[in-house]
Amino acid sequence: MFTGIILGKGKIVEKRSSGSGMVFSLKPDFDLTDPEEGESIAVNGVCLTAKNIRARRFTVDVSPESLARTNLGKLSVGSKVNLERALRLSDRLGGHMVSGHVDAVSTVVERRSKGDFVQFTFGIAAGLAKYIIEKGSIAIDGTSLTVNSCDDKTFSIVVIPHTLEVTLLGTVREGDSVNIEVDLIGKYVEKMLQAEPDNSDKFHGGINPEFLARHGFNK
Repeated sequence: MFTGIILGKGKIVEKRSSGSGMVFSLKPDFDLTDPEEGESIAVNGVCLTAKNIRARRFTVDVSPESLARTNLGKLSVGSKVNLERALRLSDRLGGHMVSGHVDAVSTVVERRSKGDFVQFTFGIAAGLAKYIIEKGSIAIDGTSLTVNSCDDKTFSIVVIPHTLEVTLLGTVREGDSVNIEVDLIGKYVEKMLQAEPDNSDKFHGGINPEFLARHGFNK
């Protein structure tokens, strides 16, 4: 689990095929203190398992599913990436709960400067619009951001100067592709509301619209 607060950037120094997947070697622009072999590290928002860890280098295996769902397959040697180590229970939750399981790749429709800030507009992949709400959270290439506005086809964010500097968003241009992970909570709520009634459930089907209305949550 991650928070979407990017620790730093890194660079792909090696990329090779491995069966139907790939292997990347990455060089972060920061030292990996107390590294643990097999720990999770988010690369452009994709949760991957780090191995052969050194202070300034580590390797990850990228599965066919990750290549199909994300923009990692389009990266090449020399490409920059956002990096975040996994959340510890003692850490501050400065962003929001990010699983590192990317939902889709989105395209930058518009980039507009607003003084020192930048407003981005992104296209929404089919089926994801219902999970994106105004002032809700979303992860873009692993960066936790707040949705400024949205409709059925696009959503916009406004990025502060600090985030533009420490993440890849400062270099993102119109037409570029980014990894999108919508807020995890919305998907769990939807799953519970769509669950079929279970006669063995003491709550007679669990949480559903009728349950919410009966307890005053849905009037």
